[in-house]
Amino acid sequence: MNVKFDEQGLVPVVVQNAQSKEVLTVAYMNEESLAKTISTGETWFYSRSRAELWHKGATSGNTQQVVSIKTDCDQDALVVEVIPAGPACHNGTTSCFTETILENPRTGSVGILPQLVEVIKQREIDMPEGAYTTYLFDKGIDKICKKVGEEATEVVIGAKNRDKEEVKWESADLLYHLLVLLQEQKVDVYEVLEVLQKRHEGKPQS
Repeated sequence: MNVKFDEQGLVPVVVQNAQSKEVLTVAYMNEESLAKTISTGETWFYSRSRAELWHKGATSGNTQQVVSIKTDCDQDALVVEVIPAGPACHNGTTSCFTETILENPRTGSVGILPQLVEVIKQREIDMPEGAYTTYLFDKGIDKICKKVGEEATEVVIGAKNRDKEEVKWESADLLYHLLVLLQEQKVDVYEVLEVLQKRHEGKPQS
């Protein structure tokens, strides 16, 4: 990997969750910390304020397992995709980027999926009264399976009717109920995505 370090011997690094694609933090690496990151499989950075290397999670336990390291077209910036063992921010938040300056709520994003997954997980734990997800978990697998089947049928009907709006709304219902089913079965949605990734890459299934 050819990396162009600046006059201070540093390169900016965008750290991104390899599964949700959420940007977790921005830090810096020098040649030594990059080498340590590659050799250990966990993120090491260079602290400009302390003028020393630091291993993410060394004291907190919130380490970051490296999945990939990519450089930009100019080779003077890196994107490091990781599987985090805990919050990325020293404030205890998942990401350091929590303050919104501008957001268009009408723009759909795959980022809603990991958010929805976490909400569904928490609903199963807390079982808040009156919540529809609580109702599904309370009724059990038969009810959840029935709803998945019903919503899948509604998608098919909408498609056969060439009704774009119906397909859109029923597909959203199907995805939600499928996520509930996966949670009930304790199948991680990222395991499903891994299967799709392997199929896309033509890898044999284990």
